[in-house]
Amino acid sequence: SKPVTATAIMQLVERGKIDLDAPVSKYVSAWPDKRWPVTIRQVLGHQGGVRHYASKDIRNNTKAYATATESLEYFASDPLIHRPGSKYSYSSYGYNLLGAVVEGASGMRFVEYLEKNIFPKAGTEAMQDDSQARIIKHRAQGYRRTGGSRRTGEAGAYRNSMLVDVSYKVGGGGLCSTAADLVRFAQSVHAGVLVDPKTRDIMWTPQRTSSGDPTSYGLGWQISNRDGRRTIGHSGSQARVRTHLLLLPNDGVVVSAMSNTEGSNPGRIVTQLAALVAESRRR
Repeated sequence: SKPVTATAIMQLVERGKIDLDAPVSKYVSAWPDKRWPVTIRQVLGHQGGVRHYASKDIRNNTKAYATATESLEYFASDPLIHRPGSKYSYSSYGYNLLGAVVEGASGMRFVEYLEKNIFPKAGTEAMQDDSQARIIKHRAQGYRRTGGSRRTGEAGAYRNSMLVDVSYKVGGGGLCSTAADLVRFAQSVHAGVLVDPKTRDIMWTPQRTSSGDPTSYGLGWQISNRDGRRTIGHSGSQARVRTHLLLLPNDGVVVSAMSNTEGSNPGRIVTQLAALVAESRRR
């Protein structure tokens, strides 16, 4: 969900609706005053000081939220965990806040904005919010493994994942998709369909903290180099699912994998597949 949310933000930047270096409070009146102002760019790069999940949270939320702005009640009153810009600190709730920014800047519900400006332009066929109330054709049941041991090889037992309504965090991890749709979305970003190539390159540039320390995160995308290849992508993890999206932009390769078993590692499969395809194209 985070690359999708970041792309929505950057579309609105291109349209002059959002200033990346403006405080989020300019667009979200529900965001209370904090010790320090927080900019949209800082939140996109996980440097805003917005906290991540905490033990006090209700992980198995069953309350439905109609908008991203409503879902801010989960964390909006909490203090920032560090001065914005001073360090990298991964935060899914920060992307909830960005969903509220999209609502404030566009005048639409966050999901409505995606339905009109992201999904149809990317040519995705099934990507949508992972609504608990709506019947979604072919939605996979999620599983979790209990017991077992990697050391001994004991298999353990599988159980259904706990029920959770992810409408409280659509911007940070509440979308539903197929692996093919995730590839279509990434291809559209790479091809300059969803945002201008110059904007895409800004998203795919690693950020730096205020002290100049580099991070391995751009604006909504994880960035690294593997075996001499530049890689762009993102992983996803929550109740029911594990996902991984990987682009090799210099090779024109995009691979995604999804698993409906908690604790699985689709990233390993994606990395190996992408390398194999890239090598075959170079021969």
